[in-house]
Amino acid sequence: MLQNLHVKNLALIEEAEVEFASGLNILTGETGAGKSIIVGSMNLALGEKIPKDMVRDEEKPALVELIFQIENPEQEELLRNIGVEPEGDQIILSRRIASGRSVARINGETVPVSMLKAVAAIFIDIYGQHEHQTLLNKKKHRILLDEYAKEALAEPLKRQQELFSKYRELKKKREESVTDEKERLRELELLQYEVSEIEAAGLLEGEDEELEERYRVMEGGRKVAEAISLSAQLLNGDGESALSLIGRAARECSSVEGFQEKTKELYQQLLELEDLTRQTGRDLFDYLQDLSFSEEEFHEVRQRLDVINHLKDKYGDSLQDIEVALEKKQHRVAELMDYDRFLAKLEEDWRKTCEEMDGQCQILTDIRKKNAAELTFKVTQALIDLNFLDVKFDMQFSRLSEPSMTGWDEPEFVISVNPGEPLKPIENVASGGELSRIMLAMKSVLAANDKISTLIFDEIDTGISGRTAQMVAEKMNDIGRSTQVISITHLPQIAAMADTHFRIEKQVVADTTISSIEKLSGEETVSELARMLGGAVINDAVLENARDMKKQALSLKS
Repeated sequence: MLQNLHVKNLALIEEAEVEFASGLNILTGETGAGKSIIVGSMNLALGEKIPKDMVRDEEKPALVELIFQIENPEQEELLRNIGVEPEGDQIILSRRIASGRSVARINGETVPVSMLKAVAAIFIDIYGQHEHQTLLNKKKHRILLDEYAKEALAEPLKRQQELFSKYRELKKKREESVTDEKERLRELELLQYEVSEIEAAGLLEGEDEELEERYRVMEGGRKVAEAISLSAQLLNGDGESALSLIGRAARECSSVEGFQEKTKELYQQLLELEDLTRQTGRDLFDYLQDLSFSEEEFHEVRQRLDVINHLKDKYGDSLQDIEVALEKKQHRVAELMDYDRFLAKLEEDWRKTCEEMDGQCQILTDIRKKNAAELTFKVTQALIDLNFLDVKFDMQFSRLSEPSMTGWDEPEFVISVNPGEPLKPIENVASGGELSRIMLAMKSVLAANDKISTLIFDEIDTGISGRTAQMVAEKMNDIGRSTQVISITHLPQIAAMADTHFRIEKQVVADTTISSIEKLSGEETVSELARMLGGAVINDAVLENARDMKKQALSLKS
C-alpha cells in the first residue's frame, strides 16, 4: 500500500508530506484548494508527462516521492520480473524536476520513466476525473475485459501476435505478387543485375575494416613519400634546384676572391654549403628509396574500397547488410524464375496461416466469453451495492471485419437500469452519475482480481447525491476493507466513512498562495463535515447533523 507522499515545489504546494493509512483515506477541501494537485503529483511520480507550469518556482527543483509497502510475495515476484530488486519491505519511487528536466529513481537508483510506470502498475490504480468517459468508447471495453482475463489470455495472445505477424507478411506478399508478365521480367532483370553486381565483388568478411586500416596507413606513407620526394627535388633535382643556385653563387664569389680577404672567406662558406646540400640531397633520395610505399598498391586498395562503398550505398551500411540483401534478392530471383510454383506455395501458406489464426481467434473468443460472464456477474453485484437495484449488466460479442493482433473480438458492455428495459450500449443509457458508479464497480472488481494494493479516486462522486451517495460511500468502505483507498470527494456521505481524513486548505502567506494538508481527528472531522453540509453558515444544528453522520458511518463500519 501507499505509506507516504512527499511533495515539494509543485503548483500550490510549497512542501507537504502525507502519511496514508490502510482502509479508506479521504481528502476534502474547498473548490480550488488544490485537492487534485495531490493526484497530479502522484501521477508525476508514477511516470506521467509533466504538465506545463506544474513546477511552482522554476528557480528551485521540484520533487515527488512515494513510499509503498510490499504486502505479498506476488508483488515481490512481479518486481523481480521487471528487474527491480526489493530492499526490505518498501519501494520508494521519486521524480525530481529541475531546469526543465526530470530524473526518475527507484530506491535511489536512477531509472527510465518507463520503469516507474511498470512498478506503479503493480501497486496502484488511479481513477482520474472524467475517466468514466472510457466506458463510452466501445474500443476500450475489450481492454477492460482483457485486463480482467490477462492471466488466461497471456499465452494465447502471444501466439496470436506471432500468427498475425506472419499473416500480415503473407498478405503483403500476396498484394505484391499481383503482376503481369512484363513487370515480372523487368523485376527479374533488375534483380539478376544486382545479384551479379554483389557476387562479382567477391566480398570477404571483415574485408572493409582491414582495407580501411591499410588505406589509412598507406595514406600517411604516401604523404611522407611526397614530402621527401619534393624536398629532394628542391635541393638537388633537375633544373633550378637549391644545389645549382648555391653552385652558381660560389662561382660568382670565386671570380672575385682575390680582391678582398672577406670574399675568400665567403667563397669557402659557399663551398661547404654546396657540399652539405649535395649530401643532404643524396640522403633524401636514399631515404625515399627505403620507403615501403607503393603507388600501385595504394591505387588498388583505393579502388577496392570504392567498390565496397558503392555497394554499401546501394544495399546496406555493412558487409553483413549487403549479404542479407543478396540472400533476399537471390530468393526473390528464384521465386520469379519459377513464378507459378511460388504463387502456389504462397497461397498454401496463406491458407494454412488463416486457418490456424481462425482457430487461435476462436480460442481467444472462448476465453473472453468465459471471463466476460464472470466479470459481468461481479460487476452486477457491485452495481446493486451502488443503488442499481434492478440492473442487468452483460457483454455482447461481435467480430471485426478482419483479425488483429488481439484476435477478431469486438466486445461491448450493455446495461439495463430499469425493469423491463432491454440491454443497450452504455452510451445510450447511462448518465454522468451512472457512468461514475459503473466505473467504480468495474474498478473494484478489477482491483480485487489484480491484487492491486491501492486504489485512488479523484472525485468519483460526480453527478450523484442523496441515497446513491450513501451507497457509494458504503461501497468504497467495503473496498477499503481489503484494498487501500485514497479518494478526493465533495460529498459528506463519503467523507464521513473515512478511516483517515485529510483536509486541504488554500492560504495566503506573505502575498503568496499555498496549499497545506492536515490530518483531522475528532471534532476537526466533525467541523469539516459540517462545512461540507452547511456551506458558508455552520450553526449548532449543522454541527449536530455532522456528528450524527459520523456516528452512523462508524456504526456501519463496525
